[in-house]
Amino acid sequence: MNLVRGGRSPINVKIKPLVAGLISGIALGLFLKLIQSITSIKVYTLLLNVDYIPILKDLKLSEVVEFGLHIVISIGLAFVMNFYIIRKDFHREAIRRFVIRISLIVGLLLYPTTLLSERTPPITSAYAFLFWMAGHWIYGFVLGRNLQYKEGERV
Repeated sequence: MNLVRGGRSPINVKIKPLVAGLISGIALGLFLKLIQSITSIKVYTLLLNVDYIPILKDLKLSEVVEFGLHIVISIGLAFVMNFYIIRKDFHREAIRRFVIRISLIVGLLLYPTTLLSERTPPITSAYAFLFWMAGHWIYGFVLGRNLQYKEGERV
């Protein structure tokens, strides 16, 4: 039984985005937590904020559970991007550029959710926006770097 089709094993197609999403999600979380601890700008709070999600807003969730939700979303996004990358057969450098672009778009789309909570930075905070977008660039860079490698290559 041949497990490899087109150079991609079914295991690698499932494990690679899982690990890549986990690593990049942790990188984003750690960066924003560090920024918040140094500056008191609530960008990590914004990352974990679920105040605008109907069912979740009524629950009292711990930071660990909220971070777990962030990781689940990160892994899901990694799977979607990996699927698209495989379908389009991007070359290595195009993968990183594509993933960084998508990550920055996601950051742009999510930043306005700061309006939906009193615990997050004001929408007008230029520093919060700058740190938020820097974090999403880091996320995209780490995710893209991890998704661009084929089986057997060193990261």
